[in-house]
Order: sequence, then structure tokens, then C-alpha cells
Amino acid sequence: MSTDKEDLELDDDFVSEDSDDTEAPIEVAKTNLTKRRIIDNFLDERRLNKQLAEYDFDL
Repeated sequence: MSTDKEDLELDDDFVSEDSDDTEAPIEVAKTNLTKRRIIDNFLDERRLNKQLAEYDFDL
């Protein structure tokens, strides 16, 4: 065993083959679609409630 510290050279351009970068955009798209659907449903509900509040029941 050596007591001297040796300098190790690291490759900065090393890319792991186990990375999940290809699946990340798919998850983001699903999340964005889900958020968009929630917002659309909320806006649709508000529109319907407004129409109901403005409806003239004395027809």
C-alpha cells in the first residue's frame, strides 16, 4: 500500500448507458396533458356555472 496520494484523471465526456433521458420527455408530456385536462375541466365547470347563474328560469 502506498501512502502517497495519486492524481486520478476523470473523463468528463463519459456518458452512462443506463440513463433514462429518453423516457423523461414522455413523462413530461403525460404530466402536461393531465394538467391541461384538469384546467380545461375547471374552466368548463366555471363556464357552465356562470351560464346556470345567468339563466332566466321564468321562461
